[in-house]
Amino acid sequence: MTDPLTAEWAPAQVAVMHALRDWAVGFTELNQHLATWLDLPGSDANALGQITWAAETDAPLSPVQLARRIGLTTGATTVLLNRLEAAGHVHRSRESADRRRVTLRPSPAARERAREFLAFAGAEIAATLRTADPDELRVVTGFLARITAAAGEANQRVRQASTGRSR
Repeated sequence: MTDPLTAEWAPAQVAVMHALRDWAVGFTELNQHLATWLDLPGSDANALGQITWAAETDAPLSPVQLARRIGLTTGATTVLLNRLEAAGHVHRSRESADRRRVTLRPSPAARERAREFLAFAGAEIAATLRTADPDELRVVTGFLARITAAAGEANQRVRQASTGRSR
């Protein structure tokens, strides 16, 4: 395997990595603004955003899936979900035939506040997506799917390696 730190990278490859980093930084800053908008700590707003987005795309998250997405342990995620549920932002339900599976959904009020934020803060992003050439969007979507899969494989390898180490 080639060492990515010492291998020669083409300028276009470096530019893509910088662009991905810049998007991640911008997205993180928008999430902090969402936290302020909702009067929540950043971790709670991030979780609520993940729960809302997943529910909007008809792929609601379980607590374990949420924990992985937000980088918390399942125990810490349970505490966070308890806070969000007590504040009326989230509810847990058992929608699956497997009654052990818990599904997370935003409350109607939380969903509306998130929509208000997106309407205010997401206008430029939405305009960029609406005016992009469909072929360009297909290429970008395909590339992002491959880079996301590669990151998923790397994360899986790191998780497996870290469970094999003594702590």
